[in-house]
Amino acid sequence: MDAAPLFSRIRIATLLRWAAVWGPGLLVMLADTDAGQVVTAAQAGARWGYRLLPLVLLLIPMLYVVQELTVRLGIATGRGHGELIRERFGGGWAWLSMAGLAAGAIGSLVTEFAGVAGIGELYGLSRTLSLACAAALLLAVVATGSYRRVERTALVIGLFELAFFAVAWAAHPQLASLAGEAADLPLGSPEFRYLAAAIVGASFNPWMIFYQQSAVADKGLQIRDLRAARWDTAVGAVLTQLLTAAVVVAAAATLGFGKTGLASVGEISRAFSPVLGERAGRLIFSAGVLGASLVAAMVASLALAWGLGEVAGYRRSLEYRPFAAPWFYGAYAGCIIAAAALVWSVPDLVRLNIAAQVLNAFLLPLVIGFLMALARTALPESLRPRGWYWGLVLVVLAAVSGLACYGGIPA
Repeated sequence: MDAAPLFSRIRIATLLRWAAVWGPGLLVMLADTDAGQVVTAAQAGARWGYRLLPLVLLLIPMLYVVQELTVRLGIATGRGHGELIRERFGGGWAWLSMAGLAAGAIGSLVTEFAGVAGIGELYGLSRTLSLACAAALLLAVVATGSYRRVERTALVIGLFELAFFAVAWAAHPQLASLAGEAADLPLGSPEFRYLAAAIVGASFNPWMIFYQQSAVADKGLQIRDLRAARWDTAVGAVLTQLLTAAVVVAAAATLGFGKTGLASVGEISRAFSPVLGERAGRLIFSAGVLGASLVAAMVASLALAWGLGEVAGYRRSLEYRPFAAPWFYGAYAGCIIAAAALVWSVPDLVRLNIAAQVLNAFLLPLVIGFLMALARTALPESLRPRGWYWGLVLVVLAAVSGLACYGGIPA
């Protein structure tokens, strides 16, 4: 047999396998660049210029380390995060982790629907109509009963977030100002530290760990898929932080330094309008925020439904039809409807958006603690982090958790 055609077939099979593996990492990272992240990043650029840009970029390797451990656990054990905590440490600890997940997921869901409502109001749509349409779309997508179908749909929606790159490019940031402000960090300012904590909290959501581990297990990935899953996660980590950086750059370039605050998603959109023109600026920004909000709402709700199922012991898989797993789909639908109803009843949620990200910063030690404990107890010896890498991971994540909590304490 000719070696060349055989090599080509093997290569094509490998590429197809990689394409099948990719998804959970990219999706969870696109969801991480949600409406809350966009609002927080825009507030950072408007208030402090480019000064928080280094932090956004420094979080890339830390984000990868956290989610890569999640991938290892999902592949090696075939179990979700909550289920693994229950098996290893008991029901009490599992419900404690569930409480952290619920707080983070509910906070995120409120910010996502606030983003949808804000975009709807830009076009003169009532909250009732925009929120009802968004909730119906999210329920319909998940009701298909197929993880792969849900994943592909969410990835297509999430690609609209690439619009943020266009906004940042069109803003033409001054490199001299960027470099000067990035090196001038007012660490003595409680307000700066608070917003830095919000940036950290926006990057590390509890539902990210629950979602990606459950998605990897639900997708049936195996040890041979680990390398592809790592690349999936790495590309996602770089992409989400670059998207966040693009929002910071665009806000800093268009609004300058020192604006006291942004009142709504609409105000952020109007700030970008001079760069691209009112119609184009509004359309591009709206596409990015809507894509981010819908994907994040789907991921956060699924993470909460998966987590509840793992801890409580009911069926939890998108491979079951709704009537075969009523508690799973009921929990998902309940999250969506409750969050939409809450946003419908509250006037403006920009400050709540940032507060929700700071809450995530306070939850970070709990989330990281469980992840580190599982990495040392649930992984087989060959996959456990060890040596200098393990020591570096502990030091860096402990420092990030400590600084995030310190910054989140009001002066």
